[in-house]
Amino acid sequence: STLSNCFLAVGDFMSSRPSCLIVCSASVEGVSAQSFIHSYTLTSSAFAVHIATPEGKPIHFVKQDENSRRWLNDFNAKTTSQPLILEGVEANRYAALLVPSSPGAVHDLARNQHLGWVINAFMSENKCLCAVGSGVAAFCSPANQPSTDGSWCFQGYCTTGPSVNELVRLPDFAEVPVVVEDFIKDHGGVYSASLPDCVHVSIDRNVVTGQNDASTLCAVQNLILLSNSKQMKR
Repeated sequence: STLSNCFLAVGDFMSSRPSCLIVCSASVEGVSAQSFIHSYTLTSSAFAVHIATPEGKPIHFVKQDENSRRWLNDFNAKTTSQPLILEGVEANRYAALLVPSSPGAVHDLARNQHLGWVINAFMSENKCLCAVGSGVAAFCSPANQPSTDGSWCFQGYCTTGPSVNELVRLPDFAEVPVVVEDFIKDHGGVYSASLPDCVHVSIDRNVVTGQNDASTLCAVQNLILLSNSKQMKR
């Protein structure tokens, strides 16, 4: 809500730590529970973390086990678990942006125009961005808000994301609106991948991407290292 945005602004003023925006899908296809937990836990050690979803809708966590369910129950009891409205987010308030693995991202984040604007702003200022697994679909959104020369802002960047070999195992593969591997190649990006379900992370300048859920820890750790390096140079 607008009121919660105001409270967060006060919190930012009082904190000396840089802020990281974790963007999650609000689609029913959801967000990977374990990827989110790793993402939130690691970034909270280095950043003041805010979570945002389209229209501030609640997150539907998928792939839960007993441990992740217990962690999420505790997390959901905290006020910090309430997402901000993504469409009201101001890019200049954040030093880093992270999208955990989110099967729902292809349905909402990939075509969210405001997210495209935020990502373009991050890229123009060389700020750190990270997306993992199915969450890499969020990086398709700037295609709706082309950069000044009309190109996709990740053109020429080496990135990874779910490979076609991983996606074809999904029962609804034929209905997936965005195939990340194809999108990256079609828009001038350089796509890399390892074997299905193996840890694979790509780092190119200010952009970190992970191929799948298993790559979350490695990807987020590199986001933190990259951000810390940039902070030290200031």
